[in-house]
Amino acid sequence: MSRKVVIIGGAIMGSFAAWSLRQAGFAGDITVVEKDPTYRYCSTALSAAAIRTQFGTPVNIGMSLYGIDLFRRIKAVFGPEADIGYKEKGYLILGGPETVAARRAAVDMQRAAGADILALSPDEIAARFPFMALDGVGIGTFGATGEGWFDAWSLLSLVRGAARAQGVSYINGQVTAFDLTAGRIMALRLGDQSLACDTCILAAGAASGALMALLDQPLPISPRKRTVFNFRAPLKAENFPMLFDTSGIWIRPEGDGFIGGIQPPANADPDATGDFEPHHDLLQDLYWPALATRIPTMQDLRLERSWAGHYEVNALDHNGVIGFHDEIANLMLCTGFSGHGVMHAPAAGRGVAELLTEGRFTSLDLTPLGYHRIRSGTPLPETIVY
Repeated sequence: MSRKVVIIGGAIMGSFAAWSLRQAGFAGDITVVEKDPTYRYCSTALSAAAIRTQFGTPVNIGMSLYGIDLFRRIKAVFGPEADIGYKEKGYLILGGPETVAARRAAVDMQRAAGADILALSPDEIAARFPFMALDGVGIGTFGATGEGWFDAWSLLSLVRGAARAQGVSYINGQVTAFDLTAGRIMALRLGDQSLACDTCILAAGAASGALMALLDQPLPISPRKRTVFNFRAPLKAENFPMLFDTSGIWIRPEGDGFIGGIQPPANADPDATGDFEPHHDLLQDLYWPALATRIPTMQDLRLERSWAGHYEVNALDHNGVIGFHDEIANLMLCTGFSGHGVMHAPAAGRGVAELLTEGRFTSLDLTPLGYHRIRSGTPLPETIVY
């Protein structure tokens, strides 16, 4: 049994891994190494903080269902004062007429996996959301229950605080090298400091690919910049879902206004290491025109602010990587979730804890997300990515 665990990355994924290890009864030393103790630039704090069950990969649906259950029980789990502002308002994902058959088949799969998803015709969408113009829409899929959004910073604060209360140590540092002997990581180098470990868990999000490069091991994960616009508009948000439009834009309520965004074109989406300057031009060039087309009252929006965070994009298949490395025996990965890490952190943390304490996944089989597919270049594609 491992007695000293070092986790690289102290944001939502690393903190849930640490807390879950304690919940599973692991009594050894747990040290979390975080390079940005203010969390100013971490993907967790800058995310849109939503949760959905509309995925194309069944394992992702199972991970979301666990997260939803935890969010609903947040006070029972973390105490009566715990509050992450969780609101179940549903995701509405629109599709064109050519997608109807495939989308209905996807809903059947999602429902079979336990998700509460409805397939809506344009008339049914109009009845629920009369503020939308539905030109070019053939179907909308909607999470009747179990989908919504929350405050990611509050969730991180809760789980990090709970981990520290159970003896998990957080230290400020950046991994610059690994001491590797006979296929095992003996220690991590934090500049001039050496930190010994029995098990190393890589949960460094968008920085994970660069860290694996220090070990000369492949991991196609890199940071991609995503801009979030925060704005007000002459439309009340009471009956407003998290909307994914056919144009590629997304929007949801936030406080008295809304937040939203759109991916930049592929030819303008480079590795964003160190770059947190928002894509200001996306608002005028792509986002606003598409938004006003779908929701005409949004022509009169007023931008309040914008910010940019990093997606940890797994270029192989847009899915997370969880499990032990195939050549470095004591290296476990928990990274690469390509925009759905915050919602899947509870299930990922539980999976890490089960694998380390029991030698296998016992609650939800996360084996399909293992490193084996990275080594072989065999993708497990997640098709619903924004």
